[in-house]
Amino acid sequence: MLITQPIKLSDLTTRIQQVITDAFAGQTYWIIADVTNHSFYREKGYHYFDLVEKKEGAGDIVARVPAMAWGVGTTRIREFEFVTGQQFRNDINVLVKVAVSYHQIYGLQISVQDIDVSFTIGRLEQQKQETLLKLLAENPDTIQKIGEQYYTKNSRLPLNPVIQKLAVISSNNSAGYQDFVHTLDNNPFGYQFIMHNYFTAVQGETNAEGILQRLIDIFNAGIAYDAVIIIRGGGAQTDFLLFDTYKLGRAVARFPIPVITGIGHQKNETIVDLMAHSPTKTPTKAAEFIIAHNRGFEEKIINLQKTVLIKSQQLFSTHFQALSALNTAIINQARTMIATHKDELTGYNQLVVNEARAILYNKQRELLAVSGQVLSKPKIMVANRRNDLQNLVGNLQAFSRIYFQKKQAYIAHHETVFRLVSPVNILKRGFAIVYHNGKVTASPDAITPGSNIKVLLTDTEINATVIAKNTTDGTEFNI
Repeated sequence: MLITQPIKLSDLTTRIQQVITDAFAGQTYWIIADVTNHSFYREKGYHYFDLVEKKEGAGDIVARVPAMAWGVGTTRIREFEFVTGQQFRNDINVLVKVAVSYHQIYGLQISVQDIDVSFTIGRLEQQKQETLLKLLAENPDTIQKIGEQYYTKNSRLPLNPVIQKLAVISSNNSAGYQDFVHTLDNNPFGYQFIMHNYFTAVQGETNAEGILQRLIDIFNAGIAYDAVIIIRGGGAQTDFLLFDTYKLGRAVARFPIPVITGIGHQKNETIVDLMAHSPTKTPTKAAEFIIAHNRGFEEKIINLQKTVLIKSQQLFSTHFQALSALNTAIINQARTMIATHKDELTGYNQLVVNEARAILYNKQRELLAVSGQVLSKPKIMVANRRNDLQNLVGNLQAFSRIYFQKKQAYIAHHETVFRLVSPVNILKRGFAIVYHNGKVTASPDAITPGSNIKVLLTDTEINATVIAKNTTDGTEFNI
């Protein structure tokens, strides 16, 4: 039984519309809600979605209202995505300014007029900090924080002196990848690089698993890469959330090869940047970092080469002066010894002359003493004495000659010995003087394969490195 006169549905919806319009016309409200059922029609620039409120701690929905954004609302959403790097999508919590309306066909709706960027940035930063705290708590042996700096197993790895063999994780159609390759290939120093590409999508939070799999592929490849390069670039600067995920951050922190990033986020660092060995802002900066590292090593080698050259020249000059002084000393000592023996020989010569004169004088006296006897004896006695005297004179002459010859031979022998043992003559006979650690050495014990030695020949100095050392019985030069 009808109590009231029935009305048309359109009349009812008109009344509802009028009530809502009277209550909410010209008013806007800031609300916090989650986005669900989002659809975007790019050609028209329309966003359709639901705004829902969930019960804290339980996840049950306590309120749901259909919402849309177009015109100014779409513009604000686009600005939101650019500033935050967060794509407007399902399951994000936002602070939006909305207007309430009612449509007779589509029912109650709220339209987005504005979106608070700072609220979302704060939530994203909060999520990032929570992820960092989780990384620190669950990986104390791999990740530590000292002051404001994060130290990881990866960041503590030493970079090889030359970074040449690279594993590159990037998108194959990324402009950032092209910039990276171009910068390396056109470096001003002519450095050559070996790059193995591990292509994958590097945008979108769901693609973090793809990058993680590429790291696993690099590890399983068993190739001794000098560094792993993670780069992205080109296009809009949106959706860096995949680089703030827990799994990817932990994988980079634990990775056994130094990781260099050039993700392209100019405003702040992602978790992957904080966990990596060497974070840079862009792919180009990553390439420039590698080139600068290699240039630093080359400059060290050049400076070391200059130092070795200067030190070797100084060492050669010092030892050349020492050798010259030794040569002069040997010559002077040889001359002194020759002069000394010459004086001794002169003394012996004078002694022999004096002794001979004394003997002759004594014999003359003896002859005079016995002259009377000789005159009285037969001629045979005179002849015998004459023969004795002649023998004596001959013996004296022979003794003097032999004595002089022996002394001359003695002096000549010493002179020859001194000439033979002089370094100049030793070197001329094919021998060499060996220096090890700046000192002349005759013992092979201190010399091992790999030792640096200097070999001095007659007019040549040879710097060499010992390749092998063999023991001989030492009889090769026996006479």
